[in-house]
Amino acid sequence: MTMLFKPVILWTDALIYLLVMVVLAFVWYVRRNEHMLAPWRRVGHSASGMAALTVLVFFIVIGLLDTVHFRPTVENSSNGEKVYSVEVLSLLDVIAAPLRTRVEKTYSAPFAAYLYARETIELLDGGQIREFPRLQFGGAHLQNPEVQLFADVAWRAAAGAALGFLGWCVLVALLGALLARRDNARFLPTLSAIRRGTTEIPWNAVLVTLGLILSLLGAALALSTHYHIFGSDKVGQDVFYQSLKSIRTGLVIGTLTTLMMLPFALLLGIMAGYFRGWVDDVIQYIYTTLSSIPGVLLIAAAVLMMQVYMEAHPELFDTIAARADLRLLFLCIILGVTSWTGLCRLLRGETLKLREMEYIQAAHAFGVSHWRIISRHILPNVMHIVLIATVMDFSGLVLAEAVLSYVGVGVDPSMISFGTMINAARLEMAREPMVWWALLSAFGFMFALVLSANLFADAVQDAFNPRVRTWSLKAGKPQRTGREEDPETKPVAVAVKDSISP
Repeated sequence: MTMLFKPVILWTDALIYLLVMVVLAFVWYVRRNEHMLAPWRRVGHSASGMAALTVLVFFIVIGLLDTVHFRPTVENSSNGEKVYSVEVLSLLDVIAAPLRTRVEKTYSAPFAAYLYARETIELLDGGQIREFPRLQFGGAHLQNPEVQLFADVAWRAAAGAALGFLGWCVLVALLGALLARRDNARFLPTLSAIRRGTTEIPWNAVLVTLGLILSLLGAALALSTHYHIFGSDKVGQDVFYQSLKSIRTGLVIGTLTTLMMLPFALLLGIMAGYFRGWVDDVIQYIYTTLSSIPGVLLIAAAVLMMQVYMEAHPELFDTIAARADLRLLFLCIILGVTSWTGLCRLLRGETLKLREMEYIQAAHAFGVSHWRIISRHILPNVMHIVLIATVMDFSGLVLAEAVLSYVGVGVDPSMISFGTMINAARLEMAREPMVWWALLSAFGFMFALVLSANLFADAVQDAFNPRVRTWSLKAGKPQRTGREEDPETKPVAVAVKDSISP
C-alpha cells in the first residue's frame, strides 16, 4: 500500500528534535532539584519575562509546525502509480494552504482587490484601456470593492477578533479552575486574584498578552481567507505566508548556532581560567586572532566555499529543500565557530576568580583531581553566565541572519527568511510606486521575535545573576523592588568533603 506522503527529516529537523528532547530532559531534571528550580521560579515572578515568554511560545509553535516535513504523492499519468513529489512541505504549509496556493499575478497592496500597477486591458469592442485589474483571489468575493471593501474588512476583522476573544475566555476559565483546584480555593476568588495580580506567577500579564495574540490571530485568520492582509510580492506570493515561514529560519539560526558555540566557549574558557600559564596564553591567542578577523568576511568565505561544493555535487541532494537546509546548517556551524569568543572571555574571567576561592584551594590541598574540581565546583558556578549569554545572544543571531542574507551570504535564496525578504524588498522600495509592505511585514515579525527574546533574557539575567536578588511584597512574599546583594545566591561553595567523597 502506497503512503499518501513520504516523511522527510532534514538535518536541521533532526537537530531541532534533539534540542526539544534535551530541553524536556532539562525541565525534568530541574523539577527534581530545588536549588536549580529556585532561580526559574524567580523568572516566573517577572511580569515582563512571562509576557515575553508567551510571545516566544507562539513563535516556537509556528517553528515546530514548520519543522515536520514530508513529500506528498502525485499521480503518474504513464502507469497510474503514485510517486512522491519533489516539493517538500511541512505541517505549516498544510495549515496555511490557502495562503500558499493563492498566488496572484504580481504586486498587490494589503487588503487590496486590484493589482498595484496598471495594465493594458482589451475591451469587448476591440479597444484598449489602462486600468488596475482585479485580483484573482484577494477581494474576489466583492461585487463593488470601492463601496464594499472597508465594511467587509471591518466586519471580518471584528468577527475574527471576537472568536479569538471567546477562545481566550475559555482559557481563562480553564486556568482559573486548575488554580482553584490546586489551591483548594473557590473559582471566583481565584479569578479575582489573577485579575489583581496577587498570584505567585503573574498570570494577569500572561493572559493579557495571550488575549492580544489570540485576538490578532483570530482577525488575521478571518481576513487571510479572503484578502492578502500583508499584500503580495513581485511573483504574487502572499507576504503573510512568507513572514510565517521565516520564523523557523530565525529560530534555527538562534538555537542551533548556540549549540555549536557552547562546546568551544565552555571547554576553552574554563581551561584558560583554571590552568592559566601556557594553556591560557594559547587559548587567548586563538580567540584574539579569531576576533581580529572581520566576521562577515570569514562567514562569506566559508559560505561561498560550501556553495561551490554543493554546485559541484548536485547528485547529493534529491530535493531543493535538502540543498537549502544543508546550507542553513553550515551557516549555523560557521556562526557558532565565529561567535564563541565573547562567552569564552566571560568564562575565563569568572574561572580565574573562582579558582582563588578558599574551597577550591582546600580541594587542591586534599589532592582532589582537576576534573573533579572543574565538574563539581567551577562548572556549576559559571552556568548562570552560560545561560544568560546564550539567551541574550539569541536575538543577535536572528539579526545576524537578516544582515548576512541581505548581503547575499546568508541562507539559500530558495529558503524564505527575514533576510531574504528584506533583500527582496530593497529593490521594491526603489520602484515607483513604492512597494513598502514586504519590508514592513518582515520588520514587524522580526521586531516582535527579537523584543520578546530580549525581555525574556532580562528576566533570566535578573534571576540567575548570583549577585542580584529581586524582592517584592506581593502576596506577602519577597519580590522585586530593586537590586541588592543576596548571600544566598552567591556562588555556592560546595563542601570539600563532597569533592573528596566517592
